[in-house]
Amino acid sequence: MLSDDVRREAAAALAKAERERRPIPPLRETYPDIDVVDAYEIALMNIRQRLAAGATIHGHKVGLSSKAMQEMMNVDEPDYGHLLSDMALPGNVNGEDEPVSAGRYCYPRVEVEVGFILGATLPGEGCTEQDVIDATEAVAPAIELIDSRITDWNIRIGDTIADNASSAGYVLGPERVKPGDIDLRTIEARLLRNGDKVAEGRSDAVLGNPVTAVAWLARKVASFGVTLEAGHVILPGSVHRAIDVRPGDDFEAVFDGLGTVRLSFTK
Repeated sequence: MLSDDVRREAAAALAKAERERRPIPPLRETYPDIDVVDAYEIALMNIRQRLAAGATIHGHKVGLSSKAMQEMMNVDEPDYGHLLSDMALPGNVNGEDEPVSAGRYCYPRVEVEVGFILGATLPGEGCTEQDVIDATEAVAPAIELIDSRITDWNIRIGDTIADNASSAGYVLGPERVKPGDIDLRTIEARLLRNGDKVAEGRSDAVLGNPVTAVAWLARKVASFGVTLEAGHVILPGSVHRAIDVRPGDDFEAVFDGLGTVRLSFTK
């Protein structure tokens, strides 16, 4: 367990790394006593600072939602991060792609997810999958941009949690589908990079059902005094492995029954 002063020091180091795009060594090496509670508190310190500077909460994301990733990190549950207004990416606007600068990030990667848009606030402790279905206004095609402010993605659980679950941005496609109009467990998705398929997966790669991930998230954040509110976007986890971003890349995620979403990067 770290002291509050050390937590603030770690939070400042991560914020500077993101601001200056200069990754830092793993926190577990700099602070060997760091634990999961420390990591979440470090992340929340930086979130509070960004909110104080004018950002607003757009939603939350779930990370480590596949059993393979949990085994790699030696954990038995996912983690979570915040999605803020300054993380919303333009994607396809009025039929025109508005590219994002890859140079804004340290080691950008993209993931394809089924995005949940809440129409009602979720309960915290005791939240069920039915609660999630009832509160979800619509699901939408989504791409999450992830990044690590830790050198060379050399992360373990404390590193990624403290780093806002390695989140950096997100974009939703235009389509909206009611949760009762699609089987949320069997949505097939493909990711194209510059027209070539580079990854594919199915929504049940996320804890067997992305609804399960959203219900877990609602219960988890409640222990930190956080609520998943009406209007929030929830990203429950990727349906495939993360794909590296190269300058000039144009990504398109194609979902069966859910539409498409695009995200491109400047050269």
